[in-house]
Amino acid sequence: MEHTLTRTDFNFPGQTGVYHGKVRDVYDINDTTLVMVATDRISAFDVILPEGIPYKGQVLNQIASKFLDATAHAVPNWKLATPDPMVTVGSRCEGFKVEMIIRGYLTGSAWREYAAGAREICGVRLPEGMKENQRFETPIITPTTKADAGHDENISKEEIIARGIVSAEDYEVMERYTRTLFEIGTKMAADKGLILVDTKYEFGKLADRVILIDEIHTPDSSRYFYAEGYEERFEKGEPQRQLSKEFVRQWLMDNGFMGKEGQKVPEMTPEVCRSISERYIELYERITGEKFVPAPETDLVRRIETNVLDCLSTLKG
Repeated sequence: MEHTLTRTDFNFPGQTGVYHGKVRDVYDINDTTLVMVATDRISAFDVILPEGIPYKGQVLNQIASKFLDATAHAVPNWKLATPDPMVTVGSRCEGFKVEMIIRGYLTGSAWREYAAGAREICGVRLPEGMKENQRFETPIITPTTKADAGHDENISKEEIIARGIVSAEDYEVMERYTRTLFEIGTKMAADKGLILVDTKYEFGKLADRVILIDEIHTPDSSRYFYAEGYEERFEKGEPQRQLSKEFVRQWLMDNGFMGKEGQKVPEMTPEVCRSISERYIELYERITGEKFVPAPETDLVRRIETNVLDCLSTLKG
């Protein structure tokens, strides 16, 4: 089985801190620059699964990098450079403790809530009689709190502002940017025969300006359907062909795991990990229209360290 990178422990010049997230390891350089390493870790139901997925970090980082570049004309973002296939370097921002989730279709967790009887999600009223995977007339925004640990929680726009998590002024900017990014992403997906179903964006502030941070339009943060056959499958009530992490969640649920106390993660065999890897690579090739070129993997840690040090030296100069 291919090598995977599931943990990093770098010590870069000027490093003032490091944060090991569910998937990414983020190094703070001089409190002005972030080095974000997309590892091969995979999480579901807010749990980091025990095995890494070959090339997942490269897929996530390169997709995010392409979309950051493709949307920079419309929404400012944090990216400065991509020195390695698994690394993005960018400006350090004060991140908002909110994830902006936008949904074009009723599916996933929103559908599960709706099917259980909920008709309001995050303060957004939903009409009666909707079906799974049905398109909303207008995409809805369903924010969640961004938890440092544990589960993110649904929250309404009104509560975010009332609790002072984000000011009303900044939230309006985030909301506008969210819809703009989703519109661009939807058009780019359509060009490749895909439907951008839902996604999440994160924002921060840099010099009093709201900017896009973290990843964008990756299979970890987004859900895609194949456009071909969508209508026919929807009318028949059949599952959609999709490219997203939902198939991982479904596999876990089919094997009795939803991240609840006492539940055990099913065995992730090399075959399971490889099949997940293939799905990630398939999405990369579909959404970018480019052939995936695996980066050298004989010594991932040394390769990344060398490339990042070169980049930091250039930025400093």
